[in-house]
Amino acid sequence: MFTQPIPTIKRDGDAVVILDQTLLPHRCEVRRLTTLDEVAVAIHAMQVRGAPLIGATAAFGVAIALMRDASDARLERSLEILGATRPTAVNLHWALGQMAGRLRPLDPSERVEAAWREAEAIREGDAGMCAAIGGHGYEILKGLAAGLDRPLRVMTHCNAGWLATCGAGTALAPVYEAQVRGLAVEVWVSETRPRNQGLLTAWELREAGVPLRLIADNAAGILLARGEVDVVITGADRVAANGDSANKVGTYLKALAAREHGVPFYIAAPFSTVDFGCPDGAAIPIEDRGAGEVCSVLGLAEDGALRMLRLAPETTAAANPAFDVTPARCITGIITERGVCEPGRLRELYPEAKA
Repeated sequence: MFTQPIPTIKRDGDAVVILDQTLLPHRCEVRRLTTLDEVAVAIHAMQVRGAPLIGATAAFGVAIALMRDASDARLERSLEILGATRPTAVNLHWALGQMAGRLRPLDPSERVEAAWREAEAIREGDAGMCAAIGGHGYEILKGLAAGLDRPLRVMTHCNAGWLATCGAGTALAPVYEAQVRGLAVEVWVSETRPRNQGLLTAWELREAGVPLRLIADNAAGILLARGEVDVVITGADRVAANGDSANKVGTYLKALAAREHGVPFYIAAPFSTVDFGCPDGAAIPIEDRGAGEVCSVLGLAEDGALRMLRLAPETTAAANPAFDVTPARCITGIITERGVCEPGRLRELYPEAKA
């Protein structure tokens, strides 16, 4: 069973310790968060990122916020502040909903310990969901690899591995499961401009000993056209009720190219990422981030220092939609902790879910 080499988040007394992902892959450092504001900044500035991990971090943020004041007003204010940090990832709002449902009925004197317990349950639950997704996704990879005399070639986008979750990841969980079970795989890793989260995927795969090749985002189409990709698996930040799925910008283009060339395209996501109250992709809010992310890049200088480098003149106008939506018709299946289904049949896996 896969275990995170470094915990992405863990409790440390009245605080939490996170792995600061803004410094990866060049530096591996942890950061201690002690206040509600620090947690909110960590989510918004992407010190923690990945839909499942964002949700767990927000849950711990509520617990931290209530340490010195567990009143109704403080609870509601913490939910409001954390809920405003990232608009697209539904796990954030799912986790805050779990915390609210657990804590609102309680007397303030009971809330602090209950908040820590609920946040820890969310963290542990995510790790279990990741493991289950890995098992179901492995069966897909095993089937596609049957008869091949070479490693199975998997393409992914952004980072949906252990860095983005509290466990083995979502899109990368089947890859890690394949490695454990001795199924040979190679991974095409897109750089994922403008934040270059693909570099995190490359880092964690390399650390795990999984063969990979890093590619420019725009190279994906020709690799799919050449038949050099056997399957595409990405994560998601929100899956609508009809199966339309929002993920890091650039995912939609890969889905279109995969469909054109007959390559199966899967989304890997747990229940907390599915929003049955959202009818389709048109209703998913898309986060627009600052132009600075497009016009600059963080890199390692020759002297070993991390430096922000400008790619375009300061006066350059830029647009930066952080996500796009892949329509259900382009998705072969959605891999969840309860199994794999066609995009339009999610209700069959979660009959108890409310709209």
